[in-house]
Amino acid sequence: MPFDEQAAIEEFWAARARGEYFPRQWFDRLTLDEAYRIQLGVIARRVAAGERQIGWKVGLTAQPIQQQFGFHEPVFGCILDSRPSGHMFRRDELIRPGFEPELCLRVGRALSGEADIASARHAIDAVYPSLEIIETRGDFTAQIAVAMADNAQQKTVILGDPVPLGDLALDAVAATVRINGNTVATGRGDAVLGNPLNSVAWLAHKLREFGRELRPGDIIMSGSFTRQFPIAAGDRVTVEFSGVGEVRVGMAAG
Repeated sequence: MPFDEQAAIEEFWAARARGEYFPRQWFDRLTLDEAYRIQLGVIARRVAAGERQIGWKVGLTAQPIQQQFGFHEPVFGCILDSRPSGHMFRRDELIRPGFEPELCLRVGRALSGEADIASARHAIDAVYPSLEIIETRGDFTAQIAVAMADNAQQKTVILGDPVPLGDLALDAVAATVRINGNTVATGRGDAVLGNPLNSVAWLAHKLREFGRELRPGDIIMSGSFTRQFPIAAGDRVTVEFSGVGEVRVGMAAG
């Protein structure tokens, strides 16, 4: 049966209203291109209903993870919400939540189509220490196309204070992740496609396929420095990015 984009968007929108984020009737049916078109259609409806898209996320930026899922490139999602560093979530506010330590890059100049690391650097004017907060709303590994239609697990982003990009070597930025005071991981910017700016270049190129571009003021979650971690009631998370700054988030114990 041919893919009916508008009907698919309508079904995902109706399922979302019921609290069903991975509608079973779409299991094993979608190409990634179709999933993106559903994602963008549902996001358009959310924006029409009063939300505001503030940027984009790039995921699956580590080559081993791409290979694990049979992908040859990263994936994208939309950002519609941010919270300041130090934000405390209520217990049970999120659906099976987790976090990833990332750098958010703010677009200062529009960028679209073919781009490379030099043009990406020219387009970015600021860098935020950040944490992506994700929700596991379905079986990501078994139904990754459905997960992309459901906006790639994205919930919100925690933003620390921005610094100018300037001459900062993003590939050499080191991240130290602590949960409840204990160091649980370290990572470097070169884990993100060799350099987080490569995420910007890839995204600019990919969005052109869907008639979109990166606009001034957009923030781009460029990819995780480490693996994803769960966050549970009572947890306090701190990540330090060398040369950039610190970002914190927590979840109430009760």
